[in-house]
Amino acid sequence: MTPIVERQRAVQQQVEKTDKARPPEEMKGAMQAGARRYPEPPFPKQLLEKPGLEEDQELAPMYEAPFWKGSGKLEGKKAIITGGDSGIGRAVAVLFAREGADVAILHLAEEQEDAEVTRAAIEKEGRRGLTLAGDVTDRAFCDDAVARMVKDLGTVDVLVNNAAFQLHVSRFEDLTEEHFDLTLKTNLYGYFHMVQACLPHMKPGSAIVNTGSVTGLFGSASIVDYSMTKGGIHAFTRALSGSLMSRGIRVNAVAPGPVWTPLNPSDSAEKAEKFGSGTPMKRPAQPEELAPAYVFLASPQMSSFITGEVLPVIGGYSSQ
Repeated sequence: MTPIVERQRAVQQQVEKTDKARPPEEMKGAMQAGARRYPEPPFPKQLLEKPGLEEDQELAPMYEAPFWKGSGKLEGKKAIITGGDSGIGRAVAVLFAREGADVAILHLAEEQEDAEVTRAAIEKEGRRGLTLAGDVTDRAFCDDAVARMVKDLGTVDVLVNNAAFQLHVSRFEDLTEEHFDLTLKTNLYGYFHMVQACLPHMKPGSAIVNTGSVTGLFGSASIVDYSMTKGGIHAFTRALSGSLMSRGIRVNAVAPGPVWTPLNPSDSAEKAEKFGSGTPMKRPAQPEELAPAYVFLASPQMSSFITGEVLPVIGGYSSQ
């Protein structure tokens, strides 16, 4: 036996010995590594009608981030957030306001009550809040909403594209053209419309933050259309960042994993019950756990040398 084989076998034997001596390591329940404890599956087996209202959720998403201390990272900025009435959008609006920004939120007319809760949360932070009801698939609405924001708040420093449509389909053949079209119109055209509406008002130092998804990185069998649009958003982010580089406007994206928002129980009650249990952390994120990533990418103090990036916030990755 050659010396190198002896060394290899010695290491092999050492690993086998330590594996046998160590008791198995199993995580009991979901991983809790945050400033406060977050809910774990199983969740209420609840089905909401689209578009899904946060006020109707039996288990309310956590957006307040009570332990986050503002430090002026967005002081004096004017931000606009699509899908800002609930879920991730609401949590981002709250932290933006806490960091010194005035915030306009876009939402569907049916979500007015959720939007008023978000506006009140913005104003509680001492900043101005503006609610604008309409449909981002409508180019005219996007143009009008940005014009109204500029009239009321003065300019656009930060755009967060976040509005989305998602609905699971068990068989690909059952994905209708109407369904496919609605997903693309909301998730891609909405982003396109909003960027073009905002750009005339954005100056060097402005930022665009898009909401991608883990499904755009790895795909998801029952939401092929949604996964496709999220992959497109990642590509859009990278391409647009190059287009706007010379104008001093940064473009990045956050790619969330499972996040507890109205999007989930308005999709499938069965899936909502077990939502997030398949992640390495064995639970979904709460919206307040995602919002700091948006602050990071929007703030010129924190990410001035970052553009064209997709930041995954997916609850860990395991190859097992």
